[in-house]
Amino acid sequence: MALTLAALVAERSLGLRVRAAEAGLDRAIGWVHPTELTDPQAFLEGGELLLTTGLTLDETTSPGYIRRLVDAGVAGLGFGVGLSHESIPRSLVDTAEEVGLPVLEVPRKTPFIAITRAVSRAVAADEYASLVRTGKGQQELTRTAVGKGGPGGVVRKLAKLVDGWVLLLDSSGAVTEASPSARPFADELQEDLARLRAGTLVTVAGEYNVVLQTLDTRARGVLAVGTHEPLDAAGQHIVNTAVSLLSLALEQNREHVGALRRLRSGLCDLLAAGQAELATRTMKSLWGGVPDAPWSVLAVAGPAGTRRSLADVLDAEVAGDKVFFGESGAFVVALGDVETVARQASRLGGLHAGLSDPVSTVDFPAGLRQAKQAAEAAKAERSPLVRFAEHAGRGFLEMVESQAAQAFSDSLLAPLRHHDETGRGELVASLTCWLEHHGHWDLASARLGVHRHTLRNRMRKVAELTGRDLDSPGVRAEFWLALQVSVRT
Repeated sequence: MALTLAALVAERSLGLRVRAAEAGLDRAIGWVHPTELTDPQAFLEGGELLLTTGLTLDETTSPGYIRRLVDAGVAGLGFGVGLSHESIPRSLVDTAEEVGLPVLEVPRKTPFIAITRAVSRAVAADEYASLVRTGKGQQELTRTAVGKGGPGGVVRKLAKLVDGWVLLLDSSGAVTEASPSARPFADELQEDLARLRAGTLVTVAGEYNVVLQTLDTRARGVLAVGTHEPLDAAGQHIVNTAVSLLSLALEQNREHVGALRRLRSGLCDLLAAGQAELATRTMKSLWGGVPDAPWSVLAVAGPAGTRRSLADVLDAEVAGDKVFFGESGAFVVALGDVETVARQASRLGGLHAGLSDPVSTVDFPAGLRQAKQAAEAAKAERSPLVRFAEHAGRGFLEMVESQAAQAFSDSLLAPLRHHDETGRGELVASLTCWLEHHGHWDLASARLGVHRHTLRNRMRKVAELTGRDLDSPGVRAEFWLALQVSVRT
C-alpha cells in the first residue's frame, strides 16, 4: 500500500507538523520533489509531495502559488521553516485550508533528503509488496488453470485475488462462468460490451469500477472484473494473467470439443456404413456406455450456425451414455434420449427434426434414412418435428382413393367409437397415443396420464372389439392408417 501523508507525519523522527487541510492526509504520495520555482506545474505529474523553503514566496504571492499546485494535482506541500521564513506565510496556510491542500511544516533540523529517503523506502516496499502479490496471484491462477478448476475455477480465484466479482462472457454477451453474486451485473454491461471491439474498456456498474477485456481467442470472449476501487498495478497484472490463462484454456477446449465432434461424426459414418459393432465398441470405450437399443434416430436440419449452437448445448448438458450425437452431412443426428434433444432443438428455433421408427443397431442405416426424410418433410412443412411413421402414412394416404379409405377407417374404428360414446373408456385416443409411441407402455401411459395397467386393459379391449391382434405389425399399420384417415377428414 502506498505511503500516505498521514503515515509520513506519524514518523516522529521527521518532526513534521500539519498546518493546513488535515482532512486530506489520506492522500497517497507518489514521489517527493523539492523546488523553489513559483510555478513548477510543467515539471510535475501529479501525486507528488512538493518540498520548498518558500524562497520566492511571501504573503502576496502565496495564494496564487497554492492554487497552481492544486491545478498540478500535487498530494501536499512540505514547507521548510528556519531558512527563508521563520514560519509559514499566513496567506499560504489560509489558502491551502480553503482549497484542501495539506501543508506540512518541516523543521530546520529535518533535511529534505530525510523526507525523500522515507518516501523512497516506502515506495520501494510498496513495489516489492506489489511484485510479491503479483507473483503469488499468478501462481495461484496457474495452479487453478492446470488443475481441475478449469475456466470456472480461474474466474472464482480471480474474484478472490482482486476482492471483487468476475464474469466470463461469450461473444453474444451471455455468461459462461461467474463468481458468486456476479451474474446480475451482466445485464448492466450489455451496452458497453456492444461498444467493445478488442482490447480493454473501463466502465462502471452500480458502485463498482469495471474493467472489460477481450480474450485472445477465435471465438471472441470478454472478461469483466468489478472492484470497489480501481485496480492497482498488481491487480492489473493479475487480471492480465487470468486473461492469458483463460484464452489458452478456452482455445484448447475449443480444439478438444472440435476433435470430439469430428470423432462423433466419424462414428455416425461407421454406423451408416453398417459397422455397428466397431462403432458401439468405440462409444463404450470413450463414454462408458451406449444408448439402449432399439434406437429411434433423430435427424435435425437447419442453418449451419444454429446446428452448431445445438451441438454446443448437447455438449454442455446432455451428451453421455444416455445420448449420442454427431453430424451426418447437413444434419445433427442423435440416438438415445431423443425427446430431450428435440426439445433443445425446438428452443433454439429455426431447426426441423425428423424421427425414425425404432431400429436395431444393425438397422441404423435404415433409421438414418427415415430420420432424414422426416426432417426434410418437417423443413418443408415448417414444423419443428415430424415422425417418419406420420410422414410415411401421409404419403400412402395420397395414393389411396379417399372414399375407399374412409370406408375402411369407419369400419375398423366403429366398434371403438361406439364403445367410447357409451362413456366406458377412451379407446380411440389411447390407441392413437400407444401407436405414436411405438407400443411403448410407459411412455404412452405417461402421456395419457393413466397407469400402464389401465392402458394394457384398454388395448386388450381394442383387440377384443375388433378381433385383431395388436402384436402384428400389419394390424398396427392398418389401425394407424385408419386413424390418419379419420384425422384427415
